Amino acid sequence: MNTNEINGYRWNSAALTCAHDYLLPTLMNEMARLKEGSIAGGRVFELGCGNGSVANVLVQQGWDVTGVDPSSEGIAQANAKWPQLKLFAGSAYDDLAARFGCFPVVTSLEVVEHVYFPRHYAATLFSLLEPGGTAIVSTPYHGYWKNLAMALTGKMDAHFTALWDHGHIKFWSVKTLGELLREAGFVDIRFERVGRVPVLAKAIIAIARKP
Repeated sequence: MNTNEINGYRWNSAALTCAHDYLLPTLMNEMARLKEGSIAGGRVFELGCGNGSVANVLVQQGWDVTGVDPSSEGIAQANAKWPQLKLFAGSAYDDLAARFGCFPVVTSLEVVEHVYFPRHYAATLFSLLEPGGTAIVSTPYHGYWKNLAMALTGKMDAHFTALWDHGHIKFWSVKTLGELLREAGFVDIRFERVGRVPVLAKAIIAIARKP
């Protein structure tokens, strides 16, 4: 897919968003656990780095971050705010492993719900990891009770963002995201539900390993 077709996602600034309030604590706990496990060189690739705000947090925690995003506006915001970061235009539809190599950790927060070809995305995620490496993927949570609650409270239209250009086009559950990652070759997949109580969680975070 031509990157020009998917680069229109808008960013107002290079600041963290409200979603990071519930995503970052679990992400940082997992990253700390990996660092304690002597991850080589503290290197991490961010697939879908957006405006660079998460990459900046990771760098402040001592990680060596490389990232890509198809949003030209997001990369411009990131490069203007944090010119020292290694963030570039690119997408999961590119051969990123050939361009950047492989990493012991790959993070991808709130990305998979935006991609047109999730299997291609998952294959790229897998290819970017070294053997034994860890992928950390988050996406808005969907499940029976949450969907029922949204329907009963009239929140479905707002949640499904039909009028949002470059918005959410895939809606993932623990089951479907798990199937996607297993199909790509990941093992030892576990999930954390974050934001609100688990049954009404705002997001799920999958942690998976490349054999």
